[in-house]
Amino acid sequence: MNGTIIETKNLTKVYNGKIKAVSDLNLEIKEGEIYGLAGPNGAGKTTTINMLITRIAPTGGTATVGGFDIAKNSLAVRKLIGVVPQDFTADEDLTGRENLMMVSQFYDVPRAKAQENIRTLLKLVDLEEAADRYVRTYSGGMRKRLELIIGLVHEPRILFLDEPTLGLDVQTRMQMWNYVKEIQKRLNVTIILTSHYLEEIDELAARVSIIDHGKVLITGSPAELKTSLKGDIITITLSDQQSAELIKTIPDAVEVTDAGQNTVKIKVVNADDSLPAIINFISQHKLSTIKLTVVKPTLDEVFLEYTGRSIREEEGGMDRMKVAMNMRRARR
Repeated sequence: MNGTIIETKNLTKVYNGKIKAVSDLNLEIKEGEIYGLAGPNGAGKTTTINMLITRIAPTGGTATVGGFDIAKNSLAVRKLIGVVPQDFTADEDLTGRENLMMVSQFYDVPRAKAQENIRTLLKLVDLEEAADRYVRTYSGGMRKRLELIIGLVHEPRILFLDEPTLGLDVQTRMQMWNYVKEIQKRLNVTIILTSHYLEEIDELAARVSIIDHGKVLITGSPAELKTSLKGDIITITLSDQQSAELIKTIPDAVEVTDAGQNTVKIKVVNADDSLPAIINFISQHKLSTIKLTVVKPTLDEVFLEYTGRSIREEEGGMDRMKVAMNMRRARR
C-alpha cells in the first residue's frame, strides 16, 4: 500500500452558525484502497464527501486530497477525482459511448486518448455490445455500470462512489461489486464508498469509518470492527425451563442472556473454539435441545453497537422515492 492520499484534520462544517454537520473529523485514507463510510441519515457522510470534492467549503480544520488543500487548490483536487452520484446523470437520449465522449470533452481529454480510455472502460464493465445503443434502452444495472465508468473517463486517481448499487436487485448488486473490485485492481484507483448496504462495505472495503453526529466513532477493517464486539452469539432453545436454567451455568461464557421461551443466548469469544465444549456440556447433562444456531458479528451489529440503531432503521421514504425515480428513468 502506498502513502496517504486523503487526510482530514479536525475538519468541521457548521451551517447557519449553529448546526454542526461535521465536527473535528479526522480521516486518513491510503492510496489504492477502497475505503467505506457508513452512518445514519444526517450523520455527516454527504457533507464530508461534498467538502472533499470541493463542492462546499469547510468551516474549520483542513483536508488534503492527493496532496492538495481542498480550500486553497480546489481546481487541482477536481482534476484528480471522479464522482459517481447515486442518481442517474447520463443523458438517455445519447448512446453510452456518446455520454462517455461528452464527459471526456468536459475534462479536455484528447480525442484519441478518450477513445482509447472508453474502449478499455466499456470492456471492463461488459458494455461493449451496448455502447452504441441509446441509454434509454439500458436496464437499471447497465445504467449503473455506465455511471461507474463515466466517473473514470479522465483517469482520476480517486473515485467517490455514493450508493453505487442503490435500487438494484441482489444478483445485479453482487455483479456490481465484482466490477468495482476489478476497477480498483486494474486501474489502482482509490475508492471512497458510501452505502446503506453494510454487506456491500464488508465485501468491498479494506477499511471503514462509522460516522454519527459528524464524528468518527470507530475506524478499522470490517474484520477488526466485528472483532471489537468481542464475541459470537450461540442461541440455544431447549425443551424445558429446567434445561434452559442449567445451560446458563455453562463455563467460559462472556455473557448469557435469557431470550424467553426456553431460549438462551450465549456470547463467547469464538464460537468455533467454544462450540465443542458447549455440545459436550449438553451431552453430559442430558439436556434436550430443540435448536442451536451460531451467529458471528456483522457490520450491522457493529453499527448498532456504536450508533444505537440499525442502519436498516435509517432507510426511509426518501431513499425509496429515489429508487423509484431512478428505476422509472432507467425504463427497465
